[in-house]
Amino acid sequence: MRLKEDNSQLGRDEKFGALPLSQHTCRLYTEEYFVKEMPNEGIPEIQRSNLVSCVIQLKSLGIDNILGFEWPASPSPEAMVRALEVLYSLGVLDDDAKLTSPDGFQVAEIPLDPMIAKMILSSSQLGCSEEIITIAAVLSIQGDHVTFLNVYKGFLQSGKSSQWCYRNFVNYHAMKKVLEVREQLRRTAQRIGLVLKSCEGDILIVRKAITAGFFANACNLEAYSHNGKYKTIRGSQEVYIHPSSVLFRVNPKWVIYHSLVSTDKQYMRNVISIDPSWLREVAPHFYQHQRPSSIPH
Repeated sequence: MRLKEDNSQLGRDEKFGALPLSQHTCRLYTEEYFVKEMPNEGIPEIQRSNLVSCVIQLKSLGIDNILGFEWPASPSPEAMVRALEVLYSLGVLDDDAKLTSPDGFQVAEIPLDPMIAKMILSSSQLGCSEEIITIAAVLSIQGDHVTFLNVYKGFLQSGKSSQWCYRNFVNYHAMKKVLEVREQLRRTAQRIGLVLKSCEGDILIVRKAITAGFFANACNLEAYSHNGKYKTIRGSQEVYIHPSSVLFRVNPKWVIYHSLVSTDKQYMRNVISIDPSWLREVAPHFYQHQRPSSIPH
């Protein structure tokens, strides 16, 4: 059985029309809710999405007037400002909001979220690009960054064995897809001039490269928190480590995450512990207005 939450009457009708005639649909809401409370149309995708990827793609196409661009549905000014600020702090936009050279153009060439692309660029400078490219490839599945890396290494050491996957509860077909994506990313990295190198197991360097891409998603464990409550450094949003994470209940003091998922709480997915001093090092502009005591030097 699939449980699905509909967000509009139109969306419900479209999903129903796409089902084979032999299937049945169970809607877990009343007719009164459908008629009186469910909106006729859903919120447009562009107004629900992270604009960072959209903005850099428009920039790469030579569309510099982002604020004046005719979007299919206008995103909120707040979302637009945040996207521009993140891209500026990543070092891919300059003071005139144009792509920087070479970082901005290189990030635009990598077919991934700009934060992941920046992580790959930084890994080339830090000497851990082979590991980071693996993590970037596996982010298309799910899990935690270093766990990704360990699973991938185990898969290779097994000779890419389907039996190894079965014994370790790993999706074999997903791992084959990871191999394909990783090879594509390696070719892209070489084409844009990045140095491919392994850090030979130095996970600290790997964590620092990840921080260079995902500094905007940094969180600090609340003092005296007994339930693992974190606050984002920017915005003070209350978040928690997802129960599926290897860091669940470990609760490092400082972490960054790849994405948030909302259920009864806001949960962080794909979490890694960091040294907070890295934040000012990799993104001084983004954290320049933070209280000096909030991020240790």
